[in-house]
Amino acid sequence: MGEIDIRNILEVARYAGQEILKIYNDESLFNVVDYKSDNSPLTFADKKSHEVITRNLQDLYPHIPLLSEEGKGIPYDIRKYWSEFWLVDPLDGTKEFIKRNGEFTVNIALIIEGYPELGVIYAPVLDTFYFAIEGKGSYKISGKQEIRLEVTGRKKDGLVAVRSRSHASPEEEEIFEKYNVTKFTSVGSSLKFCMVAEGKADIYYRHGPTMEWDTGAGQAIVENAGFQMTNMATGERFSYNKESLLNPGFLVR
Repeated sequence: MGEIDIRNILEVARYAGQEILKIYNDESLFNVVDYKSDNSPLTFADKKSHEVITRNLQDLYPHIPLLSEEGKGIPYDIRKYWSEFWLVDPLDGTKEFIKRNGEFTVNIALIIEGYPELGVIYAPVLDTFYFAIEGKGSYKISGKQEIRLEVTGRKKDGLVAVRSRSHASPEEEEIFEKYNVTKFTSVGSSLKFCMVAEGKADIYYRHGPTMEWDTGAGQAIVENAGFQMTNMATGERFSYNKESLLNPGFLVR
């Protein structure tokens, strides 16, 4: 991964975010919504962001393949030979985009041998970056301020759990009771990972459903801040490039 310049990836995410905001702020475009076969929403912003990210990453790193939510039709018989690839969600939180609450992100991760080695999450409305490089830590950039995100100790009581704004599940209650969670907060998109990484929440549990592009960048950020992300089906570290791109449940703590 030595040839990857994180600043290049931050700029790609910013370019995509700028295109998203053009549509978000255009009353004639932001609420034009199509629906995919799984009934999930698709906006002009999803498509435009995908185009921007794909073009820029392929120009910068033509030897690295790319898997995006809006370009996911790559057969496993091809993907299974990838030792590294970009994993992209061009607009994570499309429902939040449509609700106009600002809680949507651009997600870019670099997966190497099944695990995220680099992750970038950009929140266009906040103009805030979260990013991580394996072994070099997790960071937040807001305005001109860059700070390192790092867990300082394990809490046993009074834990705060972050929940999905749009995808709650009854299975959460059992997990929250097990880990002595007493407070809750909700936010959309991959910003849940960011809240954990910067210490605003202690636990993020997700029963489902999510896809691989929903979690790759967030996992890099929480793990390099000192947290664990566990596959609830196996008890092992969460991994990527499965034959099915549908994620199992996971726990970040």
